[in-house]
Amino acid sequence: MKHGSHLSYLRICIQTIRAPFLLLTLVCVFLGAATAVASGYNISSVDMGLVLTGALAAHITVNVLNEYLDCKSGLDALTTRTPFSGGSGALVQHPDALGGALYLAIGALTVSILTGLYFVFNGALLLLPIGAVGIAIVLTYTPWLNRLPWLCLLAPGLAFGPLMVVGTHVALTGEYTALVLLASLLPFFLTNNLLLLNQYPDMSPDRSAGRKTFPVMYGIHNSSRVYGSFLFLAGVTVLAGIRLELLPTLSSVCLFALSAGVPAVTGATKYAQSAVRITPFLAINVAVALLTPLLLGLSVLIAWKPGSGLMQ
Repeated sequence: MKHGSHLSYLRICIQTIRAPFLLLTLVCVFLGAATAVASGYNISSVDMGLVLTGALAAHITVNVLNEYLDCKSGLDALTTRTPFSGGSGALVQHPDALGGALYLAIGALTVSILTGLYFVFNGALLLLPIGAVGIAIVLTYTPWLNRLPWLCLLAPGLAFGPLMVVGTHVALTGEYTALVLLASLLPFFLTNNLLLLNQYPDMSPDRSAGRKTFPVMYGIHNSSRVYGSFLFLAGVTVLAGIRLELLPTLSSVCLFALSAGVPAVTGATKYAQSAVRITPFLAINVAVALLTPLLLGLSVLIAWKPGSGLMQ
């Protein structure tokens, strides 16, 4: 194979990572690190770098495996892609890169496991069950969980909320706190909503491929009601945290970001069958899922009182 062909092959495999989607991992790791700092822990740059590496590697594994399996099943050839759904299409156009994508997924999963084990062997034993559940979700999401509507609905939020946010905190501190458990609920609800709306344009091909996502099984209007419920519960989480004095009053800024979820779900419900017209509303939904936990993490850090482990 010529040098140019090697580079082209590598570019195709890299496309399956879907790099813009990795912003969610950066935000969730930031939130977990923010709760660790607010709990009075000094975070080393080495540990922070390793946590981020392991989390990104886990997310890359999910993305690449999803592309690999959806190309093998023929699903990606049926989907109408948007910037937020339907995959990258890289493997559909270049099926000769399937093997490379699989090796990339295996390599990324290995990196994620090894970084997790590093923290476990250095005292963060509570990370072990978090990592085990995380690996199970990574390996089963595309081939199995997508055929179980309720698990398909809840698995993304579980992975990026209680697993990634709490996992980051535990890796850096070795313990759970009420603060991080509460904070992790925000990305739990919002990541569920993120994937839920992204499934609207894919309903027809998903149905053809035997997937039983929540929208496929229960319809658009029921799915939008669930979205609204999760959005409401995200707001309740912030208000409850402030009321319980686990979160600073400044965290109420998250409610403004959450309010954008209303036009997102309204528009997505109206234009669910149009990949073009739904795209702006999917973009708003992505902004809600990223900006809200980012604002929560920033509010916790801004209100943190150095030296006491308490928030002002």
